[in-house]
Order: sequence, then C-alpha cells, then structure tokens
Amino acid sequence: MHDGLYNGRKFRTFNIIDESNREGLAIEVGTSIPSARVIRVLERLIEMYGKPEALRIDNGPEFTASTFEDWCRERGIAQLFIQPGKPDQNAFIERFNRTYREEVLDLYVFESIEQVQLLSDEWLTSYNHERPHDSLGRVPPLSYMPRPITLGDSSYQVST
Repeated sequence: MHDGLYNGRKFRTFNIIDESNREGLAIEVGTSIPSARVIRVLERLIEMYGKPEALRIDNGPEFTASTFEDWCRERGIAQLFIQPGKPDQNAFIERFNRTYREEVLDLYVFESIEQVQLLSDEWLTSYNHERPHDSLGRVPPLSYMPRPITLGDSSYQVST
C-alpha cells in the first residue's frame, strides 16, 4: 500500500495475513520495501510461526525479483501469483488492506515513518485480539484459532 506523511514524503506498507485464520502477521512500513526487506520480514515470521507452504502475491517488483524467487525456491515455498488486474484473487488481503486504510491510513496525519509503524502495530494487535470477524463466527482471529509458537505449513497472503 502507498500513502504519505504530512510533509509530503511517500511511504509504503507491506502487509501479511495468514489465510487460515485471517490473522494479521505483520505490517512493515518504510519509504521503500525492496525484495531484500520482504525476505527479512518473512524470515522473521518463519522463525516465529514456521514456514508457509505458499505465498499468495501480486506481481509487484519485490515479488518478481530473482532474489525473492530464489529465496522461495530454496525454502520450498510456492509462489501463488494472482492475475494482473484481478485483486479479487487475493480477497482476504484486499479486505484487510481496505480496513487498515480506513482505520489507520485515512484516519491520521502522520509526522514520521516511526509514527506510522507504531500506530500500525497498535492497530494490528487490536485487529488480532479484539476485533470480531463475521467470517470467523464473530470472534477475533486469535480467539478463532490460537496460534502456537510454531505452526508449520500454512499459506500467507502478502501485499504492498
């Protein structure tokens, strides 16, 4: 996702959810999110939750870079690319992104990247622990399916 600070400086967010329980796993904020940074975030998530079987991703340059493709291949993680112009094929993250846009990005005037990251982290905690989801029987993601330290195989949906 893209947005801007009060001073006009642009920033991006890299959002990741788990398809199985709609848990928001990470929101990474920066002025640039190249494939190397995507890999660092995913490595951190793998340490915490285990390796996903697949990543459902769009065709952004950070996901089509040879560095990222090599990293996925070496780890045995399938890349499930959505068709260009078909965001409905990545519906869970698109819904998450819309909610995040309405409740964070459109709600605040940000002074710094650090402020965006702090508010995003706070929102993500509330989203996972307190916010009921209709599709999960009106319970939050972590009440629907509590996450053990390591899950093993799952699929993540990612978006920038």
